[in-house]
Amino acid sequence: MSIAIMGAGSLGTIIGALMTEGGENVDLIDINEDHVTKLNQTGAKLTGFINKTIPVNAITPYKLDRTYDLVFLLTKQVYNYESLNQVIPHLHENSIVCTLQNGVPEEYVSSMIGAKRTVGGVVGFGATWIGPGESELTTEWETVKKYAFDIGEIDGKITSRLSKVKAVLDHVGYCEISSNILGIKWSKVLMNATFSGMSAALGCTFGEVLDNKTAMTSLAYIADEAIKVAHAQGIQLAKMQGKDMEFLELKDGQTVSEKMDFYHEVWSPHRKLKASMLQDLEKQKESEIDYINGFVSKKGKEVGVKTPYNDLVVQLVKEAETTKKVPNFTTNLARFESFGAVLK
Repeated sequence: MSIAIMGAGSLGTIIGALMTEGGENVDLIDINEDHVTKLNQTGAKLTGFINKTIPVNAITPYKLDRTYDLVFLLTKQVYNYESLNQVIPHLHENSIVCTLQNGVPEEYVSSMIGAKRTVGGVVGFGATWIGPGESELTTEWETVKKYAFDIGEIDGKITSRLSKVKAVLDHVGYCEISSNILGIKWSKVLMNATFSGMSAALGCTFGEVLDNKTAMTSLAYIADEAIKVAHAQGIQLAKMQGKDMEFLELKDGQTVSEKMDFYHEVWSPHRKLKASMLQDLEKQKESEIDYINGFVSKKGKEVGVKTPYNDLVVQLVKEAETTKKVPNFTTNLARFESFGAVLK
């Protein structure tokens, strides 16, 4: 099987390298020529909760010269139009494109390549791009082995081709086949809107969010908004990493403090993680905020559910994009604190 990783950044480098180590025929595709050169010269250096260097084959998208049976889409959603146009000439009728991106990109991807070639997917671990040829795994290896991926057909059917995709992803960590990929995607939206959103808005790691009461209180309301928006669309969130994300809804009479043990249990293995959106801000690049917290805000407006905390995250990240300055933890934390006081 001919396989491509479209977007060999922090996650794509690790995923592509471990697939290659597992014996798959994989091209790691990325627009960063220095990264591609380093990968080809010295291999993919994986650090953090894994420590190995794996020889790989890397290429820029401008030099694609073969057809792929399976493509894993790992580019930022802001680049989907360009990335898909680059790969479309290298797909055949039965090629599979599996989305392993943040947010819910499946509708847009299928509109470009066709629903019959689109498979939805979710990544359950994090990584940080260190530099050309090197990526750091920031999620504990035991978590990766148990909860690396979820995949599924957009229409919820269980098909034979899902087993083929799973077999490839299992080289990295366990892959679960689901009949409710939309529910899983919304659970991942919640996971990203909360800790990735706050990490980007405050300019810090997940661990620093976990250790701050104001940040965690705000985060709990971000989660509650996401769940209520999903429910308004008739979507029930699926379990992630064995945990029921529906528990995080703040129902009448419930308090934020009742949810804290759940957050710490699920997210403590990811304490070292720094949101990819924050990494983008540090590089003065456009982030995916419109596809994460902004997606919750957009869908909230469509269904009549207010999303003030998600709106604030979007505002703070957008300010950082405009000023090209990394968010200041103390300054923006104070904005969440005063914002919460106003809402109360």
